[in-house]
Amino acid sequence: MTGTIAVRVSNVSKVYPNGVKALDRVSLEVAEGEFLAVLGLSGSGKSTLLRSINRLVDPSEGTIELFGRDVTRAEGKALRALRGEAAMIFQQFNLVKRHSVLTNVLTGALGRVGGLRSLLMSFPDDEVAYARACLKRVGLDDRASSRADALSGGQQQRVAIARALMQKPRVVLADEPVASLDPALRHSVMRHIEALNRDEGLTVLCSLHDLDLVTRYATRVVALREGKVVHEGPPSAFTKALLHDIYGQDAHFDHEEVLA
Repeated sequence: MTGTIAVRVSNVSKVYPNGVKALDRVSLEVAEGEFLAVLGLSGSGKSTLLRSINRLVDPSEGTIELFGRDVTRAEGKALRALRGEAAMIFQQFNLVKRHSVLTNVLTGALGRVGGLRSLLMSFPDDEVAYARACLKRVGLDDRASSRADALSGGQQQRVAIARALMQKPRVVLADEPVASLDPALRHSVMRHIEALNRDEGLTVLCSLHDLDLVTRYATRVVALREGKVVHEGPPSAFTKALLHDIYGQDAHFDHEEVLA
């Protein structure tokens, strides 16, 4: 980890057209090389926060900086360049299921191959070679020619991780990346995301529900409740009282060993 601030969120709020306030003056900093888990109930603002960082969602107020550059006011080419540095991994994979695994990974390079090539889905040889290397990183190089919908859920999410790596980002935003997977597959996928952080040095912001995953993979945790930050600190700082503050007094936790 370096002293560089990868992501700085300053007093960010988001109010949707239906009046729902998803974020309420959220401020936080994420150092380059961190693995930050974003914790909270469904509807707490986790997805909105992650999607605001690369402007898939436009904040209503406040500023977000990516390596010192203002994302919230960027437009056109500048916004596309910033988005290229923040790759997204979605809960539902967001693959084009009729396309091959290799083609899905290559879409991570669309931001740098030029307009005509993007329209024709035609990629230079060096990009194809890099896409194959990304697939090898997630153990799917032998499935490059398979249709995406022929793969299991866990394999599809690994394709999505390879696509994110193909983008050559500096930050990875993982929005509930294992929520739709069977418990037996969750650690398999999380280990690949961990490798992006550990081996590639990428900064990771990952929204999660499972406390076991949080304590295993995160270096720091930010907890949201009703759009507000209610806790920041290491996973080791969790107590039953703190978790009840985050999830409510009726919550029950199976992983008692992670609680002080």
